[in-house]
This record gives sequence, structure tokens and C-alpha cells, in this order.
Amino acid sequence: MSKHPVRAHNEEATMTDLAEIKVARNAEQNRYEIYYGGELAGFTEYVERGIDSDFVHTEIDKTFEGKGLGSKLAKEALDDVVARDRTITAHCPFIKAFIEKHPEYGQHLTGKSGDQ
Repeated sequence: MSKHPVRAHNEEATMTDLAEIKVARNAEQNRYEIYYGGELAGFTEYVERGIDSDFVHTEIDKTFEGKGLGSKLAKEALDDVVARDRTITAHCPFIKAFIEKHPEYGQHLTGKSGDQ
């Protein structure tokens, strides 16, 4: 038994409060999914045409808003597309805004982003 039960309890609480965040590509459903603490928290959908990945919709469940999950999802999805030598089209307003704030992705855009 610990001589410092309060400290031990606080350390345990801190460890359990840290939720794991994971992003995974779900090729069957044409989307990248973000998980928070093992629960599906959101996704960004894409359509693949040739070497292009066209992001069309992003959604984060209201339960998980305010945790920066949308930005993490966008970054990891775009990084994966770039790593797979694909081009990016951003018809999704969220992905388009993310790219505008992170110009390093600009060189991978097709030029069609936002055109409808």
C-alpha cells in the first residue's frame, strides 16, 4: 500500500484521462477515420480518380469537438496522400481551409480545389 494514496490516485487518473488518438485510412469506405479513446470521432471522405484524391466531406461528432481532432485528421490524411505520391483536390471546405493555413500542401494540389 502506498504511503501517498492521494498522489498515486492522481497519477492513475492522469494516465486514464489521456485518450489515445488514432487516424486510419478506411479504403473500403473511401475515408480517413479518427478515433478518440477507441471511439470513432469523425472522418473525412474522398474520391480517388487516377492519381488524385478529392476530399469531399469532413465531419467530427459534436461529442468530440474542441479537441483539435479535425486538424489532426486533415494533417494525417493529407500526409498519407502525399506519401502515396497522389495529388490533392479539396472540394471539402474544411480540408480547403486547412490547406490554406498550411501552404506546404499547395504543391500537391491539382488546381481544381474548391471548383464546383
